[in-house]
Amino acid sequence: MLTILGFVMIATFLVLIMMKKMSPMAALVLIPVLFCVLVGKGAHLGDYVIKGIGDLAPTAAMLMFAIIFFGVMIDVGLFDPIVRGILRFCKADPLRIVVGTAVLAAIVSLDGDGSTTFMITVSAMYPLYRRLKMSLVVLTGIAATANGVMNTLPWGGPTARAATALKLDAGDIFVPMIPALACGLAAVFALAYVLGRRERKRLGALSFDGADQPAENAVATAEAEETEQVLTGAGTGTGHAAAARTAPASGGTDITTGAADAADDGFQGLDPHRATLRPKLYWFNAALTVALLTLLILQTLPIPVLFLIGAALALTVNFPQMNLQKERIAAHAENVLNVSGMVFAAAVFTGVLTGTGMVEHMARWLVGNIPDAMGPHMGLVTGVLSIPLTYLMSNDGFYFGIVPILAEAGAAHGIDPVEIARASLVGQPLHMSSPLVPAVFVLIGMARVEFGDHTRFTMKWAALTSLVVLCAGLLIGII
Repeated sequence: MLTILGFVMIATFLVLIMMKKMSPMAALVLIPVLFCVLVGKGAHLGDYVIKGIGDLAPTAAMLMFAIIFFGVMIDVGLFDPIVRGILRFCKADPLRIVVGTAVLAAIVSLDGDGSTTFMITVSAMYPLYRRLKMSLVVLTGIAATANGVMNTLPWGGPTARAATALKLDAGDIFVPMIPALACGLAAVFALAYVLGRRERKRLGALSFDGADQPAENAVATAEAEETEQVLTGAGTGTGHAAAARTAPASGGTDITTGAADAADDGFQGLDPHRATLRPKLYWFNAALTVALLTLLILQTLPIPVLFLIGAALALTVNFPQMNLQKERIAAHAENVLNVSGMVFAAAVFTGVLTGTGMVEHMARWLVGNIPDAMGPHMGLVTGVLSIPLTYLMSNDGFYFGIVPILAEAGAAHGIDPVEIARASLVGQPLHMSSPLVPAVFVLIGMARVEFGDHTRFTMKWAALTSLVVLCAGLLIGII
């Protein structure tokens, strides 16, 4: 019974947010509360929620101060040279912009922290997407998928968890996986190229001076409209693909994600004259950021502590006056509130899912239904299962709760636990778009994209990327 209710609860949540019947925050809270009552454990709801909040509180604190830190870095102009460099490379070409998004997300992901990756990537690329009226779900989808592949770095989390759970060396798991992960990253770049071509075809020739280029003919117009529907979910509206820079193809229809255009158009990420710029402190801010990321990778202190100290230093040095500090905090308060609120709402969902035992029952049901004939192929089975399971539960739940069971089943058929550990990393490209990953709310919040739109657009591409990694691993012989 718990197995069925667990799957129904997750399905209900996904359907409601993808159909935009409920906001993600409301769905993350109300749906698990309802199902907690249905399983007869309503009396324990408070305990489950408090436990979930306690587990995610450090993550919420980290995100709060990370948003302030990187927000200040954006304000003072630290990333402006990156934006200008990308601008010169992209030359108002949607294809180059989308490929540039993938490359930037992959490079920044080397720090091992998804929130940091999304903050820097969106900060650099968002002005270009808005200025050219490109679809913002392409930005979030490519960034999340690229980060998911890179999330398998030993200091990124999943590999360390798999090594700990199975008592293996992280290097033995990760190093042989590099060719397969490289294939996954190549798949992301190929996807970026395809989506970039679609955006180029939909928008036509672009420029930064506001001059629109007419479509060559009616056929091109029809094709652009068809591509727009493919990109944005059959006309449901997921990107900011207004008609300002197209030929009559878009007919002047604004298909924004729901954020106010006035607010979006006021984004000054590339404004070289904004009052918050601190050019004399550029190298201090660069050194502070590099030092922070280095300490983060070395795990010298807990991540929330590092960002707390970094945010305090950034505010104090760049804005010594108290009123200016208050202004900067207030400027980023909306993002802080939205992200931290979403994290605590997710704590209700994970708390109920774990506390009632639904996750455990779901996992054991899945493992128990693996045919005996698949025993010698437990590496393949683990890789396939990792795609939905890492989406439906936290990495801790999957790697410490499910992977040991799969490894035990594989050992009975002579499968080395290290192969199971490698296969368990396959699902990470999809995992990074899970509603149980706090960083995804940083991504969609900064890009002003609805979670349902992001999910509907990204899931298929992320799952395909995971399958590429799995197939590569099988062909190479490491799984």
